[in-house]
Amino acid sequence: MIKNKFKQLLLAGTMLCFTVGALAAESPDELVKRTADDVLTIIKNDKDIQAGNQTKIFALAEEKILPNFNFDRVSRLVLGKNWTKATPDQKAAFQTEFRTLLLRTYATALSKYKNQTIEYKPLRLVDGANTADVKTTILQPGGQPIAVDYALEKQSDTWKVYDIVIEGVSLVTNYRGQFTQEIRQNGLDSLIKKLADKNTAAKAK
Repeated sequence: MIKNKFKQLLLAGTMLCFTVGALAAESPDELVKRTADDVLTIIKNDKDIQAGNQTKIFALAEEKILPNFNFDRVSRLVLGKNWTKATPDQKAAFQTEFRTLLLRTYATALSKYKNQTIEYKPLRLVDGANTADVKTTILQPGGQPIAVDYALEKQSDTWKVYDIVIEGVSLVTNYRGQFTQEIRQNGLDSLIKKLADKNTAAKAK
């Protein structure tokens, strides 16, 4: 359901996200740098992951990436006005399948790591701000650099991501466009079923 160009950028960029247990004192850019270094170190030192061990790759994505998303906000943003119209059961079912979709996407991204490095842009953060944009560039040996921006918000003392913008394309906006079209044509239950079918088919591979 992801457009090919965006999917390629997503796979290249989303391997470098957020790790569980961030220190409250960390600024958003410090968090991104520390956690990206952590993820890449694990990949570099784990021969099973380098060889494509799916169990370990999924475990890494599950442990290091998804828990640090503000998943409620992401779900609300990608469904837009359809979120308010959904029943509690529909919301729960959608979040289950969408979370699995993201897990698969990030696991695939981790498996594509080939010695990329990251350049971090200076953070511009107003005192007391509850949102921040962390701008990075992924440098690929023999390839074009990829701009990856992380949108975060502060919850209590913890920063969490709610969107990723890759080469100017927002993950939230991209999914919202696709999901809205499916809901408009066939309804929310149809979208949930299609996500579930894709997740089941991927698991069977």
